[in-house]
Amino acid sequence: MDFRTIVPVSNQSPKINYDANIALFGSCFVENIGDKLQYFKFNVLQNPFGIIFHPVALRNLFQRIDENYTYSERDIFQLNDLYSCFEVHSQMNHPDRSLMINRLNNSLENTRSFLQESSHVIITLGTAWGYVLNQDERLVANCHKVAQSNFTKKIFSSEEIKKSLFEISNIIWALNGNAKIIFTVSPVRHLKDGFVENQLSKATLITALHEYRKEMKLKFDKKTKYFPSYEIVMDELRDYRFYGKDMVHLSEIAIDYIWGKFKESWIEPEIYPIMKEVDTIQKGLEHRPFNEDSPKHREFLDKLSLKIENLQHKRPSIKF
Repeated sequence: MDFRTIVPVSNQSPKINYDANIALFGSCFVENIGDKLQYFKFNVLQNPFGIIFHPVALRNLFQRIDENYTYSERDIFQLNDLYSCFEVHSQMNHPDRSLMINRLNNSLENTRSFLQESSHVIITLGTAWGYVLNQDERLVANCHKVAQSNFTKKIFSSEEIKKSLFEISNIIWALNGNAKIIFTVSPVRHLKDGFVENQLSKATLITALHEYRKEMKLKFDKKTKYFPSYEIVMDELRDYRFYGKDMVHLSEIAIDYIWGKFKESWIEPEIYPIMKEVDTIQKGLEHRPFNEDSPKHREFLDKLSLKIENLQHKRPSIKF
């Protein structure tokens, strides 16, 4: 007897290989996939504005890219000796005002340039709940520990989210008409919103995303795809042992399992042997000897250097 259901993943194309340029945006879950891609030395741009949980907040950043926006002092504020911007994650914060502004503008320019060459864009939606700044009624990407009394919490409708997905897609394709967009819903639970509220949020995201894809199917079905990461966790794994200690984020085992499904669906099988070589080298680089000066360890390092040299001869794009 089979005591679990398996969520099927379809065989997709064009596949990701070592010629691919992969941009990733969205919630912390997209970084689980991005970290795997980086580990295996794919060319990746991962959350250049930091983690963005809300699709409308992500849309706002894509609009900045589209309009060739230039950040200035009007877009930042100082709190607790750090400069912040409500449009990006706190990972972007900096104690120097000028460097903070430069960081924002460099991220815009680098993202624009990367998207123009991207073969795949992966976007993970995290939550439909957002915080609206009372003084100008705009959604913020991050509250940056500003007092909660300055915000109004609201859940955005599936229609509002669907509209944002269309706008994001159109901006990407205006920059690069060949980019394949892969959407997914994060299986990470936002329990700070509440248990019922988290389920409402995920249902809203899924509704918006599938309504978007239903409308897109008439024209651009081959240009947008859905990867069922949320469904894999909810319907296939279905156990708290696949969560971390906080019972919110996924465990390493769960991440590895979802990566395996993603690899099966999206990674070119012909490069699996190269990925295995990269994995061997990465594990070698992570090795910590008892005695770094021993002849045995020096021999190990020489062999490792030879493996890297041979691999880079076959795949010059791979850098360690």
